[in-house]
Amino acid sequence: MIVQTAEDNSPHFVITMDQHTALSAQFAERFGNERFAAIEPRAQMLYIIGHHDAGWKELDRMALRDPATGLPYNLVQTPFEHIVATSKASPDFNGATHPYCELLSSMHSWGLYNGRYGMSDKLLLDSLADENRAIADDMLDFEIERQDRLKASLIADPDTAPWVEEAHLMQNYKQLQFFDTLALYFNCVPEGERTETRFDHVPMTASEDTSIDITPVEEGRYALNPYPFDDDDIEFDFAGRYLAPQIDGESVGQALETVSAETQSLRLVAANYS
Repeated sequence: MIVQTAEDNSPHFVITMDQHTALSAQFAERFGNERFAAIEPRAQMLYIIGHHDAGWKELDRMALRDPATGLPYNLVQTPFEHIVATSKASPDFNGATHPYCELLSSMHSWGLYNGRYGMSDKLLLDSLADENRAIADDMLDFEIERQDRLKASLIADPDTAPWVEEAHLMQNYKQLQFFDTLALYFNCVPEGERTETRFDHVPMTASEDTSIDITPVEEGRYALNPYPFDDDDIEFDFAGRYLAPQIDGESVGQALETVSAETQSLRLVAANYS
């Protein structure tokens, strides 16, 4: 789960990974204009973007309580034995729909431990305790073998072979990372606390990347430069539940079930918006 920042002992907006990936998919649907190539293959890309963290579903259902906060564990604060299981479970889930979805999901899992294939300086692998490193290495080796197998299968089919050409495959991976991190920008921090941020390695084409700056300009509205979507001033929203910290012994999952889902909204505009 994602637990949005808030003052201590006050309700926090708690977001499941399904709700996070749903926002990512909204961005993907509207991505593309005269400067930015849209996602392709569209059906497979929309599916994987909308399900790239599907391996968290059972973990979100469990809603394990973090004793340090009284709330569900927030992303990387989740105990390692649970996180590592999601890394394999997400590609397994996506593989039931299409091997290309499985491939991109596997790349997403591998990249999270390895600086998103060099696009981030955050290497989860380097932060692991010694007793967890061997487990992670085994999982990552399995994902590389999975990727090699899937690429060979996709290359053998003339209809899908162009999808795994290196430049196009990395374009699609970078698109997924942009939608993921843009959604996290809104999920993790509430309105009023979001600051100007830069997203690097956003693909314009298979051969050209750029950096996108996002700037809060007024309540609920955020300017992007350059602007990568198909229309100006687009509204997006995502769901979650406000939950106060629970005392030891109380069920976080049951507490979440007693509160209604709510939404937070945002509008994305071009930087020259007036």
